[in-house]
Amino acid sequence: MSELKEKKVQAEDSEYSLSAVPKDKKVQGMWAAMVVLVGFTFFTPSMTAGGNLGIGLTLSGFLISMIVGNAFLGVYCGTLGYIGQKTGLSLDLLAHRSFGEKGSFLPSAIISITQIGWFGVGVAMFALPVTELTKGKLPVWALVIVTGAVMTVTAYLGIKALAVLGSIAVPLIAILGVYSVTWGIQKAGGIMNVFGMENKMTLAAGIAIVVGSFISGGTATPNFTRFSKTPKVAVTATVVAFFVGNSVMMIFGAVGGAVTGVADIFNILILQGLAIPAVITLGLNIWTTNNNALYTAGLGVSNITKIPMKPMVLLGGLVGTVFSVWLNNNFVSYLNLLSGMIPPVGAVIILHYILHRGDYSREDVKNPVVNPGAILAVIGGALIGIFVSWGIKPVNSLVVAAVIFLIWEMAVRPKQKA
Repeated sequence: MSELKEKKVQAEDSEYSLSAVPKDKKVQGMWAAMVVLVGFTFFTPSMTAGGNLGIGLTLSGFLISMIVGNAFLGVYCGTLGYIGQKTGLSLDLLAHRSFGEKGSFLPSAIISITQIGWFGVGVAMFALPVTELTKGKLPVWALVIVTGAVMTVTAYLGIKALAVLGSIAVPLIAILGVYSVTWGIQKAGGIMNVFGMENKMTLAAGIAIVVGSFISGGTATPNFTRFSKTPKVAVTATVVAFFVGNSVMMIFGAVGGAVTGVADIFNILILQGLAIPAVITLGLNIWTTNNNALYTAGLGVSNITKIPMKPMVLLGGLVGTVFSVWLNNNFVSYLNLLSGMIPPVGAVIILHYILHRGDYSREDVKNPVVNPGAILAVIGGALIGIFVSWGIKPVNSLVVAAVIFLIWEMAVRPKQKA
């Protein structure tokens, strides 16, 4: 490729959706990396999940579930974040190595459909309650169009825009959350009076809620850490986001849920007399996460079509916006099903990197067309996650996928060396 043509390709693909991020472009510092990832985990459903934990668990039960669940997320996502920074590859390009050139279409399709779907649901999650709050003065269709368009534009602008938005949104959400928690503790007469005296759900169920709240989204961590300056920046930002950030969301939701008996954070803030802050919190929460979801979807579709990411972000945003209310009303259970198929993808990518680490720094390594072991691992893990109710479903699917992939590797690698 001529130097002129190479520069043109890089200009058209400034987010490096089709190639590794060059070393000189890994300039994202700790603050920028942190606000992007913390903004991702500052999500209304995480607060709602915390609300359900606050209603169903004692204080000790809540703390154990939150700490264990988010520690697992921190390790899992931190590992993926490290791999993303070291290789400069997005999740989809990492899948080229582990799943094969064509095999990577499977994880890209699963993740893209899921993230576009959740983007649409997020738009509806903002538009519907705001319309209800304003008694129809702000119609759903208008809010959907404006919200979808604004979120699509910021995702289109890329990783730098995500950092700017996160820098504004994260502190504001934190302030409103602290206020809400303080209100709840005062209303209950102290932290010891907030939670119930007995667990209405098992600790396993509580941990499953915490892990399930973000293990699917967290699998896309390499998409954001590949721009980080150093592995330390990538891992620290990721662990802060998924251990600290997600824990903060859980606490915000749990205190309000335990005190009011309502799990939904929007309704909790309304009950606290905070209508305008409720709208701001809801909007910023959804905006930061929807940006990352649409960015991830754009990378996935780009991998399949070989068209640079930005046009695919626009397409994904359009689809998610047009079908927003329908997705919210009809598709959430299907999206949860698809989300359960994503953790096995992360397990395969992590294991392949560990087993073939030296190959990732070489340019002469030829990727397979399809790696059957990776495909079987995702299918096997997904089936276990869907049909086996014992234990923690996302962890079950991840472990089973890892075992299947390891067995395949042990069977195939000796033959490759022979």
